[in-house]
Amino acid sequence: MENENQTLNQKKSTRKNKFARATGGGNIFLIIFAALFVAMIARSFTGPVGAPGLLANGQPVAAPIELSFSDVLNRASEIKTMEIRGSDAAGTLTDGTPYTATITYDPELLSQIAQNGATISIDTSKTWVDYLGTWVPILMGLFFIWWIFRGFRGGAAGLGRSLAQQNPTRITTGKTKTTFKDVAGIDSEKQELMEIVDFLKDGKKFRDVGARVPRGILLSGEPGTGKTLLARAIAGEANVPFFAASGSDFSGIIVGLGVAKIKEIFDMAKRNAPCILFIDEIDAIGQRRSTSSYNDQDREQTLNQLLIEMDGFANNTGIIVIGATNRADMLDPALLRPGRFDRQVYIELPDLAGRREILDLYAKKVKVAADVNLQDLARGTTGFSGADLENLLNEAALHAVRNDRTEITAVDVEEARDKILMGPRKVRKMRPQDIKLTAYHEAGHAFVSIMYSDITDPIHKATIIPRGRALGMVQHLPIDDKVSMTIAEVRANLAISLAGRSAEEIFFGPDNITTGAESDIAMATRLARYSITTAGLSDKVGLAAINQVNNFGTRSALENASEKTAEMVDAEVKAWLDAAHADATRMLAKNKETVRKLAEELLARETLTGDEIRAIVSGKSAVQKSAKKSVKKSATKKAKTNATK
Repeated sequence: MENENQTLNQKKSTRKNKFARATGGGNIFLIIFAALFVAMIARSFTGPVGAPGLLANGQPVAAPIELSFSDVLNRASEIKTMEIRGSDAAGTLTDGTPYTATITYDPELLSQIAQNGATISIDTSKTWVDYLGTWVPILMGLFFIWWIFRGFRGGAAGLGRSLAQQNPTRITTGKTKTTFKDVAGIDSEKQELMEIVDFLKDGKKFRDVGARVPRGILLSGEPGTGKTLLARAIAGEANVPFFAASGSDFSGIIVGLGVAKIKEIFDMAKRNAPCILFIDEIDAIGQRRSTSSYNDQDREQTLNQLLIEMDGFANNTGIIVIGATNRADMLDPALLRPGRFDRQVYIELPDLAGRREILDLYAKKVKVAADVNLQDLARGTTGFSGADLENLLNEAALHAVRNDRTEITAVDVEEARDKILMGPRKVRKMRPQDIKLTAYHEAGHAFVSIMYSDITDPIHKATIIPRGRALGMVQHLPIDDKVSMTIAEVRANLAISLAGRSAEEIFFGPDNITTGAESDIAMATRLARYSITTAGLSDKVGLAAINQVNNFGTRSALENASEKTAEMVDAEVKAWLDAAHADATRMLAKNKETVRKLAEELLARETLTGDEIRAIVSGKSAVQKSAKKSVKKSATKKAKTNATK
């Protein structure tokens, strides 16, 4: 017990010493600043020489008058006495009136005043306020220099270490419990990284063969695809320490701070090898160095130190650096060479099977009702990342709670997906004619989608409920992930996109078309231009790739086309869109009554499922179908009531 008390006392004293060392410099600075402040206040309250006082009989002296420098020149003959201290002067005039003035030291002026019989005295002595104002800035400068040079413990590295300690890097340390079981939808990427886990578990079999395990792994991909989660899973699977920091943690306003922090985190990793060192958003310090710019030398020095630590003169065996970024094109080539980041793993957005695995994983953490079809949900979330899918289920859970449900139902999932894709539901006061036009617009999309159902993705639902900027929409549910489209599919999608405008023209006339087809036209134009300028699907333009990809992964329209080619491309895009518009108009004009039924059902019920739309188009009445359902429900309800009675 006595030993434990001694240990506790030693720890307390150590903490006190550390606190004293950390706060000592700041306290001294505070004292000096306080002294300087007091000096300034005292100086401001110290009145000029010759301030009014009291006579011997207790009567106050008359308040002095203030004379300007020109007044002193003009009334030099009236001055009887003058006491000078610095630039302040005070005294009495020949009539006994006291005065104060601010003058400039001028020997000729003083001799002129003295010739008139005035008594002049000059006070050159200094008060404690003057000494304080002189020495405090000097002492502060000397103390600051001492505080800076205190970090030099055997060289310049000591200063950087001291600065790094004053500005610590936020480092996540320890062992993580995340394993590959917690990562779903990226099986090929996990297989690529299993070698790293094997090396960390048993590196001897690699060394016996003479194999060198990658020193660094760069994880790149779209945001939310699981780069950070995968890095934690590697450390958890291998059961080794995990050190994590962000690239922005190595930048600061003090020059040399980034270099010191790089050394600090690598020294920490060396003491705990074998381990995983994870640097998130590594593009913050690993951007490509420029030969013409000298504005960011500190960042380049930080990058140089990172390059040295990863594969310099020292061999950091056992430290595997994992970097994560979604801008791999910005990184310096020296950082990507073998020996540093030997292996680059691009994590793609999950496919249909991957989305199903991710949904199965996250569905275990929430209560999901039996009517939720996760396979259909995976089909309807093309382009969603793992983070998006997790957010979708969370939004569905929140919607279920708001509606006093104890588990997530299909209604909650639909609402969550619509909210993510289009935005929250809007409560708008729309004119009846606008609602009617929206219903016919969406009915046009839905009907043409059914006509092309053998080529395009099956229709999932149509709705006229406003969300975000959209007044309504028609959703399609892909059967599987597509990596390409045929020219027939492209033309079908163009006709579906322009069917809304065609329905407006047919049912309301050319003079009553609206701007509601704005997004449809923009989407159709992008698809047509891509097919013509990049995919080579136009006979007139041919196989020339007019729209090339630049260094940053974006495209510049018609960047390598002549004026003649650009005009031909514009004419071809217009021809494709006109043909698709004519195709949609022809289909709708031949089936006006069917489209009218679709629109009337949308007006009555706001939302129609894919099965209901197909039933109306095939000639069956969705209204009768829904009526039968309601009769069945009411009959069941009555039976239950009678049984209860």
